[in-house]
Amino acid sequence: MAAEKGKKTIASNKKAFHDFFIEKTYECGIELVGTEVKSLRAGKVNLRDSYAMIRGGEAFLCGVHISPYEQGNRFNHDAIRDRKLLLHKREIMRLLGYIQQKGLTLVPTELYFSNGRVKVELGVARGKKLYDKRDAIGRTEIVIETSRGNITARLYDDTPIHRDNFIKMIEEGVYENIIW
Repeated sequence: MAAEKGKKTIASNKKAFHDFFIEKTYECGIELVGTEVKSLRAGKVNLRDSYAMIRGGEAFLCGVHISPYEQGNRFNHDAIRDRKLLLHKREIMRLLGYIQQKGLTLVPTELYFSNGRVKVELGVARGKKLYDKRDAIGRTEIVIETSRGNITARLYDDTPIHRDNFIKMIEEGVYENIIW
């Protein structure tokens, strides 16, 4: 079977974007056994509540659930196990420097095939506070309601704002002088 070209997403971690501010991302390989790759091709993976850690100068992905392959036999893999990440030593040292800072952690944001090989996108993340989560939810609700036409906005001097401009202002966090 020839290697597929391009990028094919297997799973993405939407919860990571809800719970964390992703400051920087890294692409890295992952060490897998044969039945895990077959299970990934079937899309049987869950990235929720997973994280990466550095132990003994090596990076590991913890908490990722890859379901056992259905046609596998006694050689099937353990569903939740630590999987080694393939990174250069200088990248591991850079990531170690990030996670030693207070409040930073490594979370997988995406798992995908790139030219037939499984890759993980790791995000250097800072945890969101509850008010940050509420603010993000409020912004998305405003954008949705505005695109539906349920909210009309105008400036304090009664000049109407076009819907697209209003959405841009909300995404940039500009709330002053807006009435809706």
